[in-house]
Amino acid sequence: MPNLLWLIAATCVIMWLFGFALHFTLGGLIHVLLVVAVISVLFRIILGHRLA
Repeated sequence: MPNLLWLIAATCVIMWLFGFALHFTLGGLIHVLLVVAVISVLFRIILGHRLA
């Protein structure tokens, strides 16, 4: 499951950079997805240290 979160985060970052470089109108959605991915990764890191 942690690998899936990293994959989602990396995908969102790539999409965000792609959208930022080409100025797509979906930039707002990509920013939201990026924020969700970062929060998910941070949540996993914080809970991972508590559970381990």
